[in-house]
Order: sequence, then C-alpha cells, then structure tokens
Amino acid sequence: MLFLRTTSTTAMVSNTTDRRARGAVATVSKTALVAAAALLGVIASAQARDLTVVSWGGNYQDAQRKIYFQPFAAKLGATVLDESWDGGYGVLQAKVKAGVPNWDAVQVEAEELELGCSDGIYEKIDWSKLGGKDGFIPAGVSDCGVGAIVWSTGMAFDGDKIKDGPKTWADFWDTKKFPGKRGLRKGAKYTLEFALMADGVSAADVYKVLKTKEGVERAFKKLDALKPDIVWWEAGAQPLQLLSSGQVAMTSVYNGRITAINRTEGKHFGFVFPGSIYAVDSWVVLKGSPNKDAAMNFIAFASQAENQAKLPEYIAYGLPNIAAAKLVPEKYAAELPTTPDNLKQAIALDVGFWTDNSEELSKRFNAWLAR
Repeated sequence: MLFLRTTSTTAMVSNTTDRRARGAVATVSKTALVAAAALLGVIASAQARDLTVVSWGGNYQDAQRKIYFQPFAAKLGATVLDESWDGGYGVLQAKVKAGVPNWDAVQVEAEELELGCSDGIYEKIDWSKLGGKDGFIPAGVSDCGVGAIVWSTGMAFDGDKIKDGPKTWADFWDTKKFPGKRGLRKGAKYTLEFALMADGVSAADVYKVLKTKEGVERAFKKLDALKPDIVWWEAGAQPLQLLSSGQVAMTSVYNGRITAINRTEGKHFGFVFPGSIYAVDSWVVLKGSPNKDAAMNFIAFASQAENQAKLPEYIAYGLPNIAAAKLVPEKYAAELPTTPDNLKQAIALDVGFWTDNSEELSKRFNAWLAR
C-alpha cells in the first residue's frame, strides 16, 4: 500500500510545471520507499528469526539441551537456538523496551518473575497448552510463568580434601577450623541470609531478622569478618571451577550443579542441605516475541511430566510438575531439594522480601563491596 500511494503521488506531481516542487515530492517518494522497504525488512527479519531459549548455562543447560531443546527442535522441524545468562531484571527490561526482543523463552528467578509480571514485560501464559494449573505445585503457577525447577543454594566442599566437612554456615565462616578461601555469589540475596545464619540466627528466623535495620547491620558486620577470604562468583558454573581448581575450600553453589559434576566427572563434592535456601525458577516469554506461539509450545513441551522427569538423571533439581516428581527413580529422588529429609532446616526464599528490598540492599551491598 505504501508503494502504490507513493507511485500515485509521483504521477500527480508530473503534471505540474513547478520542477522544484516535483523534485521535492520525488525525493520524499524515494525516502518513503526506502523507509518502507527497511521497515518490511525488519519485520521479515524478526519473523524469520529462530526460536531462542535462554537458561543458566553450564551442566544444567547441557542437560536441558538433551532433554528439551534438541527433541523440541526435531518435533518443530526447525532450529532452536539456546543462549545463557547470569540473571538481572534490568537485562530483560532493556530487551523488551528496545523493541522486538532477541530472546523468546527465558528461565528466570522468582523475583524476576514477580517484577516482570507486574511491569507487563512478559506474555500471559496459555495454561490450556499445559493441561491447566492443577498439575503444578502452587509456587510453579503464575499468570506470566511456568515453574521449571525447584533448586537450592547452599554450601559445598570437596570431600577428597575435607573428610569431615562443614555442617553449618558458622563452619563456613570459620577459616581457622577450615583454612582456605570461600566462594559466594556476588550479590545481596543469599549472601545476607547466610551471614545471619553464620552469626547464630536460626534458619526459621532469618527473614524476621533481615526485615529489621538492626538485622541488615548485623549481616554486613558478619560479612566484614570474612571479606578478605571471599572469592565472588556470578555464573552458576563458576563455583564448580573454584572448587575443582582448589581456589576455594568451600563455596555457596546451586545443589544440582554438585550432583551433576559428581556424576559426570567422578568428583566427591559434598552439598549441605541444612541452612540452604530453596526457590522456584520459571519459564517466561518476553513481551513482543515474534516467536510467541513457538515459545509457548516449547514451555508446554518442557513441562510435560514425561520430559521433566528426565532432568534428575542429569542434575538434581526438584520438579514443579506434580506427576513428573512421581516418575523420578528413587536413586535420583534422594538428592532432590524437594525430598522431605533435604527440606529439614532448609528455608524457602522470601520472594516478597527481595521484590520489595532488592534495589536498596543491592545498592548497599555494592557500596560495601567497593570499600
């Protein structure tokens, strides 16, 4: 329609005796054609882009590639690209605000889900494609997201180097009893909770204390004592590298990564469930995705009980699909964070607390880190 309208305008101008006017309109005509062609090119490019799925990298994404990405690509009869990221709500905001995002289905943490759903940067989930909400644990159900895994962050150590390993976060802070550097995720979340538990706060009372000004001061004061011995990590694969290389004696880590490297590389890394913090990650579809339908179909595929139940064979994360959890062989179920014995003395991440306080405490943490 733009081409026809421009041609008509040029033809009308050819009847006038004003060459300057004719030239001006002709220039506008060419500009409009170029702009229209560019616009159509962008649209065609966006529509032609391959479905892109984004997760957390490392041995976790290796497992996802085998049981989700590659089989879905075969079913789709098209390429499925997968990329990894290290989290951060601002990354997702920027991609959506820039226009057509270059990511489609993304695995996010609980507070990223809550913030993005509130801000409208995710597409609404078509739960009819997943058989309804009743088949999932409550924490895995959202208007904007579908639970992908239940995972824990806790402490790990190399059993070949430390025979009688740490039992509590107080042990983690005790560099005399257990000499060596310590690995911690670079950020306020989890770090402040672990500091309070190291200072004697019971797991059940951590968020009660952290919600007070005095509790925050107490956590940072405890971090001061360990700061010279901390090696900070950001990507989920890094703490495994730190342990393997001997750069740290122990580290905070995602539980599934430990079981995965023990199975694939014959390591004897130990993971401590008491004092760990568990949470649910979810799949979302970024607003404006040109592959919205394919992304929804991928999430439905990855959420099917028979597919999700394959994950613990590769990496020990709990399953939000209720039927999937029942299909997991006992030898793998024992290592999941959702196993009753592993839930004892573990705590759930307080998503509401971090949604409300993440910005303020992150600024405080970054300022503390820079000192």
